[in-house]
Amino acid sequence: MITRYLHEAMCRAKYKILEDGTYYGWIEELPGVWAAADSLEQCRDELESVVEDWLLLGLRLGHNITPLGDIELNMPVKVGQSQ
Repeated sequence: MITRYLHEAMCRAKYKILEDGTYYGWIEELPGVWAAADSLEQCRDELESVVEDWLLLGLRLGHNITPLGDIELNMPVKVGQSQ
């Protein structure tokens, strides 16, 4: 499930070349998830690592994880149970 989430996130990644010739990548659905590097390949690799760290830390801390497509990683809240 986590692998599918990472794949889906990377499929949604956007990139641009900055004025200094470096690359910037981000995923709009995941605020604060971005990367910058000297090449597009390095930027992709860094962005994937950032997504993985963001996801694992969020799960560990019990944060609400943004669903992507049909991939929902959040635990359903049971009736009478507080979040």
